[in-house]
Amino acid sequence: MSSWPNDSGFDTDYEELAPVALTVKGTIPKYAAGVLYRTGPLGYKVKTDDGKIWAANHWFDGISCVHRFQIDFLNEDGPAHVTYRSRRTVDEFLEIVRSTGRLDGLTFAAKRDPCKSFFKKVMGIFYPAKNGNNIGVTLSINMPGDTIEREDSADINGHTTGVDTLHVKTDANMIKRIDPETLEPQGVVNQTVLHPDLNGPLSASHAKMDPDTGDLFNYNLQFGRGATYRIFRTSAATGKTDILATFPAKPAYIHSLFLSKNHVVLCIWNSHITWGGISVLYNRNLVDAIAPFDPSLKATWYVIDRTHGKGLVATYESMPFFAFHTINAWEEPSASDSTKTDILCELSMYENTDLIHRFFYDNLLSSNEATNAYAGKKRESCLPMQAQFRLPSVDSSVSSSQPLPVELVFKADKMLSTELPTINPRYATKRHRFVYGTTDRLKSSFTDGLAKFDNITQKSIFWETEGHTPGEAVFIADPQGQKEDDGVLLSVVLDGFKEKSYLLVLDARDLTEMGRAEMQGPMAFGFHGAYKAGKMAYRIDT
Repeated sequence: MSSWPNDSGFDTDYEELAPVALTVKGTIPKYAAGVLYRTGPLGYKVKTDDGKIWAANHWFDGISCVHRFQIDFLNEDGPAHVTYRSRRTVDEFLEIVRSTGRLDGLTFAAKRDPCKSFFKKVMGIFYPAKNGNNIGVTLSINMPGDTIEREDSADINGHTTGVDTLHVKTDANMIKRIDPETLEPQGVVNQTVLHPDLNGPLSASHAKMDPDTGDLFNYNLQFGRGATYRIFRTSAATGKTDILATFPAKPAYIHSLFLSKNHVVLCIWNSHITWGGISVLYNRNLVDAIAPFDPSLKATWYVIDRTHGKGLVATYESMPFFAFHTINAWEEPSASDSTKTDILCELSMYENTDLIHRFFYDNLLSSNEATNAYAGKKRESCLPMQAQFRLPSVDSSVSSSQPLPVELVFKADKMLSTELPTINPRYATKRHRFVYGTTDRLKSSFTDGLAKFDNITQKSIFWETEGHTPGEAVFIADPQGQKEDDGVLLSVVLDGFKEKSYLLVLDARDLTEMGRAEMQGPMAFGFHGAYKAGKMAYRIDT
């Protein structure tokens, strides 16, 4: 395995607090005009007041930042004008680290001082500092439930962007509000502001949004001897939050869930948390609280009705696996009984939880000798597999004392599969064919390309340039397009040789480059993005 140069994508302090113009080459279609936000850590080291260096040890614990790309066309026949700005969004967090050289809040993988009392650790989880939390995994544009009105209209370059509010989230129940123009942090709340019963510490970074109504769906996990999941919906029309279902189940680290036309599907895959979840509060991180992968335990799927108030309607079991990201879910008549409904669920899955440990910085930096430890079989277990499952005959009349079996429709080859997956958002909750995402074909120590996966033929086409490391792709649909793949992909790519990044624009049909906007420095490798154009948000994960 070769190691493309990537250190500048992890260990960087490149930040643009005011918008700077990028150098545009090639062509960017006019329908791509809008705002693209990105999240992720901007570096992972802090110089403390006593002259020492504090460093996070896991990529998920890096210093949270929000990036903002504005794509404009200043005249009808002219080329695209692209600006970029970025800002770390953890002012108080940085001040705490600089002054104390340590952390007090819940992290993903940071080790803790064992001398602190258990009670103090527990209290620290539920009473976080206002802005001292390192929150920055996913983004929500105009998220339902935010009742604070902006006095300005976020007017950029003479026209309204349509971004009234911007929030960042993580796998905890905390939500941070960000100014959508300046990117300054504006405060942190937890999910109890949506509903008083949502007081458990964990939730999914990837809530799901109904593509028609804009309603938001997620879960909240409360720890205890009998851990409790609450599936909830926040109405885009009223801002009111309803609990759709409450049920006991094994606590687990679950990064995302599924949404179909009439159902929410929560899969509790094999990332179970020990001690009924209390181990998270004791360790104050998730990695040490997750039990070793047990291949004898099946994954459990819970199906919740979201349109008729019927609550939990069915439970299923499947082969054991782990996942970060779901892709899509849709409903179709059951092959065995046309009066019943099957749900098809697609995701990027893993054979175990090794991937969680791969994302320690020691295993990612191309200059680090320890990275070579993830070559060979150990690294191969960290590769995703595109997979599709069928939940047969989902119906409110289904009653069984035992979970029903799930059918594995397909599991694609690792060399054809993607992570950070996305689809044309017009196909959310509908049958889709194409999935776009990053690839890991063992050509570098991190991502090595982008792919378009066809779930009918189970084949992929690729974009790949040696030494260039791409991030998550965001699909922008052509408003005049008639086919599923009519549109473009936006991805931020690091040129590891020049140590500078660029916003890449690919034709979604064949992954050929259409254009790019070149930056003046290396943008830190990030997690997820959200795009807004006119009155329509194109990102479905919210």
